[in-house]
Amino acid sequence: MQMMKNDNKINFKKLTSESVELGILLAIVGGFLDAYTFVGRGGVFANAQTGNVVLMGIEAAAGEWEKAVLYAVPVLAFVVGVVVAEIIKKPSMNLLIPDTERAVLILEIAVLFIVGFIPYTGPDMMVTVAISFVAAIQFSVFRKLVGSPYNTIAITGNLRSATQEAYIAVTRKDYKSAFQAVRFSMINLSFLAGAILGGLLTSFIGVKAVWIAVIILISSVILFSTDEGKHTNAHIEV
Repeated sequence: MQMMKNDNKINFKKLTSESVELGILLAIVGGFLDAYTFVGRGGVFANAQTGNVVLMGIEAAAGEWEKAVLYAVPVLAFVVGVVVAEIIKKPSMNLLIPDTERAVLILEIAVLFIVGFIPYTGPDMMVTVAISFVAAIQFSVFRKLVGSPYNTIAITGNLRSATQEAYIAVTRKDYKSAFQAVRFSMINLSFLAGAILGGLLTSFIGVKAVWIAVIILISSVILFSTDEGKHTNAHIEV
């Protein structure tokens, strides 16, 4: 009986963590944070480390080593975040952190809430490092969209997947691929919407615009709780 309970809990968590609804919320946050740090925090990307590596290379080629280092630091913070995420996901950590997904979201909420108190006169590096760190953890924990690999903090891979699935859907009349193409497209559009929202609100509100991302992440935590309630009620009825 206990085994059945545990299996049901695992299924519920997997169902929610791979859902389109959660993917949309996390993609909005991903786009928002990149726009937030680029517009308001020194022109550095918090999530898209490819952009930071390119900018680092450009500055290094120009002999601007101090500027190159500015782009290197968030990359290193991202690497540390990935390592921490892998440690958190270890089976041995289940006793300390039984609900990894919600714990990661709550950590991200706490960090971004604190970031909202750091003024423009404060060190931008502190902000970009903090955001890069939590973005890496989010990226490492939430990796699948309805069973398929995807990315919540960048769209290059998602764009490829959407195009590939759409091609298969058209050429093979595959309805499953058609649905998946729509799902990936929704994630990509959500990322774009987040970037637009982040750029506009950072320009108008300033540093506290990051709290909009906090609200969206709180909605993600609530989604887990709502799905858990539905799953429990359905199990009781059965």
